Amino acid sequence: MNRSINHQNHTEPWNKGKLVGQKRPLKLNEIWAIRIRLQINNDLRELALFNLAIDSKLRGCDLVSLRVRDIARGGDVATRAIITQHKTGNPVQFEITEQTRESLTEWIAARQLSPTDYIFPSRKVAGAHLSTRQYARIVNGWVKDIGLDSCLYGTHSMRRTKASLIYKRTKNIRAVQLLLGHSKLESTVRYLGIDVDDALELAEHTEV
Repeated sequence: MNRSINHQNHTEPWNKGKLVGQKRPLKLNEIWAIRIRLQINNDLRELALFNLAIDSKLRGCDLVSLRVRDIARGGDVATRAIITQHKTGNPVQFEITEQTRESLTEWIAARQLSPTDYIFPSRKVAGAHLSTRQYARIVNGWVKDIGLDSCLYGTHSMRRTKASLIYKRTKNIRAVQLLLGHSKLESTVRYLGIDVDDALELAEHTEV
């Protein structure tokens, strides 16, 4: 009797058979593969979304809730922006590169968005922004289209990509911490997946 009850109450772990853990950042050639594909398809919305996701290094919830006024002034997209993060309540700044400004300008003009409009409005719910779930589906499509395993990538891949490239080029953890808006350096170390080999390499190039 008890054995039967225990069997019925047993539930499978939510992650059984699934790959979990940190999602991989994109490599430079993979960034360009997605970008060129979106340019060829003339997909203004997704090109603007992809470019801004890479530049901003924002969490999905912060990215999709951006309004035009957050990144543009007087009709011109700014070179830098600052927002308050939903998760931490702390402000974070990010750069907006020229190609991202161009794609955003095209998208905003094509959609005739006003300063108070969301940059990426929902196509299903009037007055709402693109949902994080739909954003995740879009990212899934991007990585699949260039032949990557979608199980290894996700919306956090977009957040990690530029941060990882910056760290690899500069080894400046503090700079990456500021760009990601982390309050603790330890969080940035874990986020970047810095291991003993990285630490030793830094030590070998530091003379005292």
